[in-house]
Amino acid sequence: MEKIFAPIVEAMKKYSADAVTPFHTPGHKHGRGAHELLRELLTTEGFRQEVSLMDELDDLHAPHACIRDAQKLAAKLWNADECIFMVNGTTSAVQAMIFGTLKPNDLVMIPRNAHRSVIAGLILSGAIPIFLPVEFDNTLNLPLNVTVETVERAIKKFPSAKALLLVSPNYYGIAADIEKISRIVHSANILLLIDEAHGPHLQFSDELPISAMNSGADVAAQSTHKILGSLTQSSMLMLKKNSVDIERVKRAASFLQTTSPNQLLLASLDIARLQMELHGTELIQSAVNLSKNLRASIKNLRGLQTFDFVENFSLDTTKVTVNVNGLGLTGHEAEKILRNELRIQCELSDMSNLLFLITFADDAGTIAALVDALKNLPHRSPKKFLSPPMSHEIIPATLSPRETFYSSVESVDLNSAIGRICAEEITFYPPGIPLLIPGEKISAESVEIIRRQKFSGNHVVGASDLTLSTIKVTA
Repeated sequence: MEKIFAPIVEAMKKYSADAVTPFHTPGHKHGRGAHELLRELLTTEGFRQEVSLMDELDDLHAPHACIRDAQKLAAKLWNADECIFMVNGTTSAVQAMIFGTLKPNDLVMIPRNAHRSVIAGLILSGAIPIFLPVEFDNTLNLPLNVTVETVERAIKKFPSAKALLLVSPNYYGIAADIEKISRIVHSANILLLIDEAHGPHLQFSDELPISAMNSGADVAAQSTHKILGSLTQSSMLMLKKNSVDIERVKRAASFLQTTSPNQLLLASLDIARLQMELHGTELIQSAVNLSKNLRASIKNLRGLQTFDFVENFSLDTTKVTVNVNGLGLTGHEAEKILRNELRIQCELSDMSNLLFLITFADDAGTIAALVDALKNLPHRSPKKFLSPPMSHEIIPATLSPRETFYSSVESVDLNSAIGRICAEEITFYPPGIPLLIPGEKISAESVEIIRRQKFSGNHVVGASDLTLSTIKVTA
């Protein structure tokens, strides 16, 4: 029987047990020089193992020992040909996915709900984005995903495209039909890249959407820390070798990762894989069952809505979206009440919804606490919530984000920006999805959405003028 173990952790334990006297980085030297506040955060053994660059601990940029073995075990578990451990977050995994597969002036189809990390990947690669419309639910006031029909239309309009990048599942757990889309794009010799940041757990339950690797994706970036048990900032990049130059993707990942990776982050990826290999099915099924119970309880609460089915898409039920408009609240108002008065913190809020992530760390007690808090949200006078105008056009960027990055720019009044080429990123966070990206022609619809979102309570990212009274455009 094959031994189930964590290679990186075993190597770290062996190094620690050797009781060497360190004359190397990090400067705290096994914790002896660490400030007491830092020592409160880590155990003594954690400090002893918080080292890197020792030969027996391997090299993330040229793995040949424990890191290589750990990555192989992860690739096998997630049905990939290769896996790259990422310690600069899924942001760097998405960037490496784009940078490692595309070249300057390559056309890549991306949805309007792509994460802001895609922008950096486009700047690095020089690829030109073609924007795909995302379906929108006007009742719940939230984005869904890209349909099969939209992909077919896009390929017909831009047959020379080199890749399709999708976000699946999206932040709200709504997944595109990756299996069908995979067959369509591959028959057109187009790569399928998946930002699967919110789906590393899909592999372990038949009740959830099919994972990217099992659906035919060529590359998928996963946030192991978001849903599974690794430390924040640790992620994995999964690859299939038939149509991707894996060595080029590895070089891209190396360019984008620190040369001093934190060994504890790498160990946490190794342990998260071990945990899923040993108990993944039962742990994820526990989260699925808890989410079912939560939905059933929410449906009995006046003024709240949730859903467990989305037509034309599949749903990761462990993402529980709660629409609070029936209470006369915005999602942002409800989030503040939950956090400040009821001691419950959601994953994100938008104009109409709250999002709660249910993981295997939850139990009946945490679900009961959430339900009790939702019961205590106040009822206020009904409000009219307008859905943002949505375009169904499939259009390319006017300039590549890379070309725009190096262009001369000027600031203009928001109203005067219509028809100009955007020279900066306009993103409201959460959920971190760009409304405008560099190189895109600014439409009247985009300006209208900015006007509505300015006072929504979301944090503005990327804009030089955080009031959004002005916007940078190419000169």
